[in-house]
Amino acid sequence: MRLPTYAGTLEDYALVGDPLIPRAPKVPLTRTAFAAAHVVSDPLAERDPWQGRPAVDWDATLRFRENLWDQGLGLAEAMDTAQRGMGVDWDTARELIDRTMAAAKAHPMKPRVACGAGTDHVPLKDLTDPVRIKSAYSEQMEAVEAAGGQIILMATRALPAIGAGPETYARVYDELITQAAQPVILHWLGDMFDPALKGYWGGASIDEANAIVLDLITRNAARIDGIKISLLDQGHEETFRAKLPESVRLYTGDDFNYATLIEGDGPHYSHALLGIFAAIAPAAAQALDALAQDDRETYHALLAPTVPLSREIFKAPTQFYKAGIAFLSWLNGHQSHFIMPAGFQSSREITHYAQVFRLADQARLLTDPDLATHRMGQLLALHGIDG
Repeated sequence: MRLPTYAGTLEDYALVGDPLIPRAPKVPLTRTAFAAAHVVSDPLAERDPWQGRPAVDWDATLRFRENLWDQGLGLAEAMDTAQRGMGVDWDTARELIDRTMAAAKAHPMKPRVACGAGTDHVPLKDLTDPVRIKSAYSEQMEAVEAAGGQIILMATRALPAIGAGPETYARVYDELITQAAQPVILHWLGDMFDPALKGYWGGASIDEANAIVLDLITRNAARIDGIKISLLDQGHEETFRAKLPESVRLYTGDDFNYATLIEGDGPHYSHALLGIFAAIAPAAAQALDALAQDDRETYHALLAPTVPLSREIFKAPTQFYKAGIAFLSWLNGHQSHFIMPAGFQSSREITHYAQVFRLADQARLLTDPDLATHRMGQLLALHGIDG
């Protein structure tokens, strides 16, 4: 088929990949891996895409999660990948958490599920002080725990908005961590994912932020499962994880360098909490299976081709990566359409989708090549391109 290029031309492309067949792992995995999954819209029920609650196809949304669980992956629910604050409101996220936890409890593999708790149900203009911010967090934490999920303390836009300093972050997080029933996962999301999070933790530099977070973790180590870091900086993550208490995990959120970070450097390695794992599930799950068997050659053979794909999906402006996740879900038959909450599919251009198609093929991630080719052709035709 003829695909557009970034040079503004059309070039012939023939599929080359040998698709991976999704399967369960053969041995227990040695890395905890949470895939952050998206929400599947219901276009027939949608009435006002840019305002109000999004219409969700709950059956398709849960089937997608069950597919991840069938392959041995855990789930990070109601996170950024699910368009929290970018089309999905808290009422929808809470229903998503409730439905997902019920499905997880019924699943034969009893998967781990961690759920995002934040402050997004309260308008930012009303979160004017630490007490109100903590109260907003607490409400969502209680909802996650009531459903049976593990808490991920999502980064909030409210603390940077009030110009919070290190002492305020420390006070809010100490109290939230203490009140949680089970150890929590902290969440350090860089401003490339959300510009409103610039300056998070209240430090004037990355070194100051590191010191603030490490101090927070050290004094609360018994109540912290781990920290997810999404700064797209391999060197920073490797240095930071070496300083963590032994009991605290580093969950990489680095969608550029995950293969190297998960393998590790000997004594230290990262676990995973990644949006890209939802898009590359067969490769990710089977690579982790190989790593658990100390078959590093297969590990790299499976994951290495996914890295260019992930870098394309997460290219700047990075916050629009969610469109690539849903696009691959559509190509692979996990949903019948390519419509997203708030019309988010329009956040990327046709040349991007063409490149994602090429790279997914080369990474062996077009599970049904005929279906994927047909659907790529439909998208090309919508853009006036005869594929």
